[in-house]
Amino acid sequence: MSDRVWNEPRFRKANPDWRLGMPFVYVGMTGLDPDLRFDKHKAGIQANRFVFDYGLRLLPQLYEVYNPMPYEAAKDMEVELAIGLREAGYGVWQA
Repeated sequence: MSDRVWNEPRFRKANPDWRLGMPFVYVGMTGLDPDLRFDKHKAGIQANRFVFDYGLRLLPQLYEVYNPMPYEAAKDMEVELAIGLREAGYGVWQA
């Protein structure tokens, strides 16, 4: 996501340990191809506001290893990935 997301108080509150220079990312799960889902976010179709307003591109290196995955495992992995990225200093929004 764009650096401008840091100006959002809710985003800053959710990321008190963000490290300067680390990326801002959205973590979500979908049954769709990630490119298609990102396009839908950007088009405002069932969009997360932060992705709609600040999304720039996908970072396949962060998620390709997990795809495909059964639904229940994906629900757990979404949470675990967001926690792991925050611990690594990323700014993360998870819906």
